[in-house]
Amino acid sequence: MKFFLSWSLTGLLVLILAQSVVAQTPKGYNLGDAIADLRLKNVDNRQITLTDYRDQKGLVVVFMSNHCPFAKAYEDRLIALDRKFSPQGYPVLAIMPNDPKAYEDDSFRNMQARAKEKGYSFAYGMDETQATARAFGATRTPEVYVMKQTSGQFILEYVGTIDDSPQDAASVQRRYIDEAVSSLLAGRPVQSPITKPIGCAIKWK
Repeated sequence: MKFFLSWSLTGLLVLILAQSVVAQTPKGYNLGDAIADLRLKNVDNRQITLTDYRDQKGLVVVFMSNHCPFAKAYEDRLIALDRKFSPQGYPVLAIMPNDPKAYEDDSFRNMQARAKEKGYSFAYGMDETQATARAFGATRTPEVYVMKQTSGQFILEYVGTIDDSPQDAASVQRRYIDEAVSSLLAGRPVQSPITKPIGCAIKWK
């Protein structure tokens, strides 16, 4: 009886602690959620909001940064995705969520320089307050959220990684973003709506 009671109390304690951890962890948006408006400072110094994309069928939001080697490895692939899908109504919007004090490479000035150097075909906005990254529940750079516009709202349809080969573009077998957007354009559900993002941890203030 004592053994059973001890085990029960231990199990209960573990359960309470687990629930406490879950309660303290920001989850962000779930699939099917409507995305709230956002406000970012783009590298051309203009303000970006979701209203700027009201004429689009959807949006590919990617949290990325200058210093992260995983984000750098994906730059050319993100440019290619934007050039392919932006004309079809799914442009890329890149967001830099890091505290620039953690890495000078992530300063707004260096964001501007990087966008110009690489010839970004998409907007690259700074999440100065980190409110947008927290609202999405983003944890990594890069981490992607694909949204479909329905009745004036942007609805989350995919969250995760860009493809299955972070370091070597030549070894890609599954192009998750390409698959997701192609499915949405064809009126089909996304086949793999959640994947694990692989990259650098976001540097919080």
